[in-house]
Amino acid sequence: MADDITRLDGKVAWVTGSGRGMGRGHAIVLAERGADIVVHDVLEDEAAETVAAVKKLGRRVFVSHADVSDVAAVKKTADDAIAALGRIDILVNNAGIGQHKPLEEISEADFDRMFDIHVKGSFFCGQAVMPGMKERRWGKIINIASIWAMTGAGINKASHYCAAKAALLGLTKAWAKELAPFNIHVNAVSPGGVLTEMPIKIQGWDMIREKEKKVPLGRWAKPEEVSYTVAFLASRESDFITGQMISPNGGETIVGF
Repeated sequence: MADDITRLDGKVAWVTGSGRGMGRGHAIVLAERGADIVVHDVLEDEAAETVAAVKKLGRRVFVSHADVSDVAAVKKTADDAIAALGRIDILVNNAGIGQHKPLEEISEADFDRMFDIHVKGSFFCGQAVMPGMKERRWGKIINIASIWAMTGAGINKASHYCAAKAALLGLTKAWAKELAPFNIHVNAVSPGGVLTEMPIKIQGWDMIREKEKKVPLGRWAKPEEVSYTVAFLASRESDFITGQMISPNGGETIVGF
């Protein structure tokens, strides 16, 4: 039987923001492919549901409720997860928040919180796993950005969100170059519209249905459709891919469209 390079058996994946939405989808798809999972979310009830789903698949799981913007708590999460599961091979920096405000109404606190979660959190989660990845000379880091990192939010009025997600793309490229000698691959996923709790709550179904009309495939993504891209980048299928950005967006950013 041919070796299945899509499998993640024996690997441990840390997925931040995995209590619900895309993060839960990433955790479940990676577990389906054989990985043990570090479930990490400040939402305790939602995280418990993800833990149950991972355990149902027969995988080991460690759970943390640390705020990703708390550097000491992030380091402790990594240390405790490694003590419990032995290692961290895959990091999915998925934790995020959304906020729609006109530029002139974005406060300093709004701005700081957006960057603390998306950029600072991702940076220090990455820093926490790098020593082990370097020692084993293998690792996969996937930063979850957004289509808005490339296009801006326009009438959606979320410039601080767009800036934070764009910063993740810069971080992805810098880490990819720095960590390539250690066989650590760093890539980004920049989804278009995804049918998760956060956009449904913030934008509402009427706005979403209107936006879907502008997508060549005629709809937003299901969360698991983004997770399949994450699983590809976490597997040996992507062993010659680093410093890249993949945008599952139904054709919304086709050049010249």
